[in-house]
Amino acid sequence: MSNKVFPTVHELVNQVEETQQETIEAAAVAVADCIEQGNLVQAWGAGHSLAGAMEIAHRAGGFIPTKKIVEPSGGMYEGVENVGTAFIKRVDIRPGDIVFVISNSGRNPLCLDIALGAKKKGAKIIAITALEASKHLTPKHSCGKNLYEVSDIILDNCVPEGDCAIDLDGYDSKICGMSMITTSVLVQAVTYRAAEILISRGITPPMYKSQNIDGGREFNEALEAKYSDRLTRV
Repeated sequence: MSNKVFPTVHELVNQVEETQQETIEAAAVAVADCIEQGNLVQAWGAGHSLAGAMEIAHRAGGFIPTKKIVEPSGGMYEGVENVGTAFIKRVDIRPGDIVFVISNSGRNPLCLDIALGAKKKGAKIIAITALEASKHLTPKHSCGKNLYEVSDIILDNCVPEGDCAIDLDGYDSKICGMSMITTSVLVQAVTYRAAEILISRGITPPMYKSQNIDGGREFNEALEAKYSDRLTRV
């Protein structure tokens, strides 16, 4: 096959499977504990990493007590320190919550502001980042650390520095970002395992059904009502 996307994806997904089992398990236990205790799983990502947050929150096949953290500038000020600090003060994050912070480089001030601010409120931070690449990047936040260094659990999406992973003859740099593919695999692996853990504890996992199947919307709305005091807050 001449299209390099397919073998590249296979290789990266295999790498995630081979290297991230322990951290997937740790994240799944944390998510199961959070949901069992009636708390909320929240997710934030800047720029294209917002797609990772969307994979976690309000998604068919995912958990209902989840919320996407929406920073109003859409990450426009990702490189400006303290923007996130001011913003996160207004977000309803409580002790016992989990906040997924998704950043490929993990070095920009906004993601550090979000992680540190959420942690200060008592949340557990699960980072999804390109771990080995991030280790070689100079922090841009005044704390002198990158995201993986302030997080409780680190899920490595295993992509190379700069995200792009494929050489193309006749072009002088790599193309085709892969982070959202492996990020989605990590999220779904954590979701599956967390649901499995809840069932083993005798708890029916509160999961979204597709709104495009008969009865799906009504099923979702009935379960959402149990968390309405939190899902409707910023």
